[in-house]
Amino acid sequence: MELQDIIVSVEDRIGTIQINRPHAMNAGTIQTWGEINHTLDRFAEDDEVRVVVLTGTGRAFSAGDDVKEIFLRRQESGEDHHDNVVGEAEALRRHEPVGLDRLVVYPKPTIASINGVAVGYGCDIALQCDIRIAGESARLGEVFIKRGLIPEAGGLLMLPMLVGWEKAHELVYTGDIIDAQEALRIGMVSRVVPDDQLQAATRDLALRIAAQAPLAQRMAKEGFHIAREAGLAQFFDYQRKAQELMFRTEDHREGVRSFVERREANFTGR
Repeated sequence: MELQDIIVSVEDRIGTIQINRPHAMNAGTIQTWGEINHTLDRFAEDDEVRVVVLTGTGRAFSAGDDVKEIFLRRQESGEDHHDNVVGEAEALRRHEPVGLDRLVVYPKPTIASINGVAVGYGCDIALQCDIRIAGESARLGEVFIKRGLIPEAGGLLMLPMLVGWEKAHELVYTGDIIDAQEALRIGMVSRVVPDDQLQAATRDLALRIAAQAPLAQRMAKEGFHIAREAGLAQFFDYQRKAQELMFRTEDHREGVRSFVERREANFTGR
């Protein structure tokens, strides 16, 4: 696959995926997420890669889905976004994660190096990584509710494990965006460093992880999955079906239009 939206490198057993759409605050398109998935496949099979780092170019980790490119254009054309993006009935029947939800069960250690804004699907991607290091200018938010949608595995599955159910409910139901220090206080990230030290801090941690026994790490990660396995298949099944319903609501269309028109949304519950 020809890479247009991401920068990929492998150095010192660290595989780095850098979202490179700074003009859109690293909001992604179908192409972007496909390139990341393709690279994750490649890294999973590459014995030279011991740990995977995800980050962004410029002032953002990722502002989530590119609303104009993904949602609005498909609404105007009459296309069904969810069928285009997911459209994998076989995966649903097997109750397996699709898309970047796979990061929850990815076989190698993953680090999200959060350089600025991480909202919506960008926040989900960060939450689906094993470890999160944030620069002091980082802002995180599960803003799906503002677009008439629900979070994916990052917000519904991983966030409650990190911050507790009550705080997760608050963040998901309001769509509030919080700063890096608040994210650290509630356990949403593991550490906060000055922006100019983020790359070095991420590299230092990645090097320490890459220096350890890869088979033992893989088995340890599988142990983590088993520890939370109860209900995992049912979760992925429910989340995908619920999101399919959300994509077809008037509230989702209103959430997209209000974002593009820069106004408050008027949700009707339909």
